[in-house]
Amino acid sequence: MSVSLLNHIKRFVDLDPQEEQLISAHIQHLSVKKKHYLLEEGQICKASYFIEKGCSRMFFVSDKGDEQTVNFALENWWISDYSSLLSQAPSAFYIQAIEQSDVIVLTYQAQEALSNEIPQLERYFRIILQRAYGASQVRIKHIHNLSREDMYRNFLALQPEFVNRVPQYMLASYLGFTPEYLSEIRKKKF
Repeated sequence: MSVSLLNHIKRFVDLDPQEEQLISAHIQHLSVKKKHYLLEEGQICKASYFIEKGCSRMFFVSDKGDEQTVNFALENWWISDYSSLLSQAPSAFYIQAIEQSDVIVLTYQAQEALSNEIPQLERYFRIILQRAYGASQVRIKHIHNLSREDMYRNFLALQPEFVNRVPQYMLASYLGFTPEYLSEIRKKKF
């Protein structure tokens, strides 16, 4: 049984003990070493991943060969290539553990079965995805509207837990900076 996942779900919807047991029966637990890939480019994404402990990132490799981080996930966050998961087409992304991680795996088939048996799970996943989509919209606005220093300040204000857990080159990639430029910004006093 995953207490962290069930507690997360119950923040948004009510579950009875029987529903909790049903969810627990449909999930898999995975211990992942640092730098291990949950998904690699070209593979078909088969699951969503709930981070119980640790940190992961989603990235792609640009035409120039650079890694471009598009998403991070810490404890109690979901991460997946939803385009590949829904279409069952090859992924254009990698999902990699940044730290030793404990991950809950919820396959697409298990999520569909659970959603049919526990209708409020549809509501839970809708809320989670709406929140993630909203955060993506704000991030896109910030990319187009904020100076680089303001983007970094904003990221620090909204996600301070990442700064000490994510390597600088990954954070720079996520913010659209070079590691050198991020280092210059970090030297300035805010």
